[in-house]
Amino acid sequence: MALPTYEEAMLPVLQVLHRDGPRHRREIVTAVADAIGLSEEERQQMLPSGKATVILSRIGWALAYLKQAKLVESPKRGMYKISNRGVSVLAEKPTKIDSDYLSRFPEFVEFLQRTRVSTAGVSEGDQAFSQGSPMVSTDQAAPEEALEAAYARLRTGLEEDLLDSVKSASPAFFEQLVIDLLVKMGYGGSRPEAARAVGRAGDGGIDGIIDEDRLGLDVIYVQAKRWDSVVGRPEIQKFAGALQGQRAKKGIFITTSTFTREAEEYVRNIDSRIILVDGHRLTRLMFDFDVGVNPRSSYTVKQLDSDYFEES
Repeated sequence: MALPTYEEAMLPVLQVLHRDGPRHRREIVTAVADAIGLSEEERQQMLPSGKATVILSRIGWALAYLKQAKLVESPKRGMYKISNRGVSVLAEKPTKIDSDYLSRFPEFVEFLQRTRVSTAGVSEGDQAFSQGSPMVSTDQAAPEEALEAAYARLRTGLEEDLLDSVKSASPAFFEQLVIDLLVKMGYGGSRPEAARAVGRAGDGGIDGIIDEDRLGLDVIYVQAKRWDSVVGRPEIQKFAGALQGQRAKKGIFITTSTFTREAEEYVRNIDSRIILVDGHRLTRLMFDFDVGVNPRSSYTVKQLDSDYFEES
């Protein structure tokens, strides 16, 4: 049998997890390869980068998409298990599972919408840096458009993994993560200075005070919450009150979860300047400033230099 596409691998992956229970990704690869009868040569076929096998990459993407649709859960890094929704899907005895099938689930639709937003923000200077992504159809799209769409999917998937990792980290690690990010963004001067500022005990809803610039001409008050529950207006009001108590005008409220609409409306209608950073925005910033991620491969898109070929 030929190597399956990442979509063709979705149903076998789900069936293996239902049959075998929680498994590491590499165990899933072996079980799926056995189930569909891949030859040893097919199992060893490498990506152009030579850093991973094709089947590992494609099953990795199948797992990522199934996870976005909540058919698969990841109890810890590298481990996957079928969810109750996934069991219900298999009970329907589908002949195949692909992106169209997964679009019946709102979580997957939301994921696709975030991907489209990321695509809209890709600039000419952006570079794709990973291998093995499921490319979009190039029947109608130009090659550069297909590359940008693949980059957006890579980025969105990585940001989801980042958020899972941040949520599973300890409070102390989350504090260090916030410090690293703020320093990478140019706040707080040096890392030791930022660590002293953010790491000191909170007072009245404030977790730390950090320099806005390297000279310390202005300061920003920070609140960081590693929460699963939604942050509502009362928490933001408490933070705003703490700012007023310090005669401060600027604050950043960072959470791993989300904010209610009432909380977002509240910060737009007060004098203090409070920036709300939810989990998805946090991971976008981590991605942009290389916190918790490393470049793997890069591709530079070049165009013809017409001026070079002009003869005088």
